[in-house]
Amino acid sequence: MYSVIRLYTETHKAPNNEQCEEAQPPWNVMFFGTDDFALESLKILNQFSKKTYNPVVGRLEVVTLPAQVPKGLPVKNYAEQQGIPVHVWPSTGQCDQFDVGVVASFGRLLSEDLILKFPYGILNVHPSCLPKFRGPAPIVHTILNGDKKTGVTIMQIRPKRFDVGPIVMQEMYPVPLRCTAKELEAVLSKHGAEMLISVLNNLPWYLRHSTQQPKEGVTFAPKITASMSCIKWEEQSAEQIVRLERAVGFLMPLQAVWMGSPIKLRNFVEVPDFDNISDTASLPGCLRYHRASQRLLVRCKDGWVGVGTIILKKKLSATDFYNGYLHHWFVQKSTMQQDECRFHTLCLQPKTKKKQRREV
Repeated sequence: MYSVIRLYTETHKAPNNEQCEEAQPPWNVMFFGTDDFALESLKILNQFSKKTYNPVVGRLEVVTLPAQVPKGLPVKNYAEQQGIPVHVWPSTGQCDQFDVGVVASFGRLLSEDLILKFPYGILNVHPSCLPKFRGPAPIVHTILNGDKKTGVTIMQIRPKRFDVGPIVMQEMYPVPLRCTAKELEAVLSKHGAEMLISVLNNLPWYLRHSTQQPKEGVTFAPKITASMSCIKWEEQSAEQIVRLERAVGFLMPLQAVWMGSPIKLRNFVEVPDFDNISDTASLPGCLRYHRASQRLLVRCKDGWVGVGTIILKKKLSATDFYNGYLHHWFVQKSTMQQDECRFHTLCLQPKTKKKQRREV
C-alpha cells in the first residue's frame, strides 16, 4: 500500500489560461528523455496515442541526447522501433506545433524560450518527493540514505534551475526492503508513468491547482561519480557499505586498494558477530576468511562486512582469493602481522569539471 499526497493551490495559472479551460485531450506531446526510467513514461504515452476511443495523446515525438555507447539509449531505441519521430539534442523539432512537453531523466536545462513554445508548458516526471533530492540521481541517494519511503513528483519545468517548479501531483511509496537502485527505478518508473497519464487526462485542472514547492526540506542528489565507489573502511559501517553497493553497484563495483594496487569488490553482505572474529582491535580494512560462509570478511567502522567476489586481473570468489593470496600469508604470520594484509581506501582524483552546456 502507499499513501497519496496531492497538493493544490490557486496561485499558479497555466499558460494561455482561457484557452486551457476549453481544451481537452488528445494532446500533442513532445517527450524529452534518455534512460530506462524515462522509457516507461514514453511507452505509456505511445500506448495512449494508439487508443481509438478517447485517446489522451495525439501526435507524439521524442527529443533525446546523443548516445555515448554503441548500444544506444533506451528511449531512442524504443522510439525508432515504434516509428516515433526522434530529434537528437540540441535539435528539438517544431515544438510550437505541440501542446505540452514531458521530461523524464533528460539532464539538460531547457530555456524559457523553449518552454514558452508549449501552450501548457513542460511537465517533469521526477523520482522523489520534491523538494527532497533535487538533482540527477534521486534514486541512488534514496538507497544511500537508507530511506524507508520515497515517491514520484510530476512538476512543471522552470528555466535556469533543475527541479524547482510547481508540483502538479505527488505520490509517496514505500522503498522495498533491501532493494537496489535499479529495482527501485523499475518500481518508480511505472508509478510515474501512470501518474503522468492521470495528469494528462485532466491537464488544465491539474495545472490550475498546482502548488509551489515548500521552502523547507530541500536536499540535493548530485550525479554519481567514480569516487562514490571507493570504500572508506574507517568511516563507513557494514550497513552503509552494503547500501553503497545497492545504490551504485549497477554502474560500477566498489573499490579499494590491496598491496598497493586497486581492487574491485562485489556481493557485499552484513555478517553476524562470529565468535572467532570478534577482535575489535583489528584495524579497518583488515581481512579474515570465514570458511562456513565462504566469505572474505573485512573490518570496517563498526564491525565486519562480508565480500563474495574480488576482481583483480580476473574475477575470484572469496575462497579462491583466500587460497591464492591469503592462506600462505596467514599461516606464516602472527595475528599482529596478519593485520598488515588489509584493504585500504582508494583515493580517486576528481575529473576536471566541464563547462555546462548552454540551454536551448
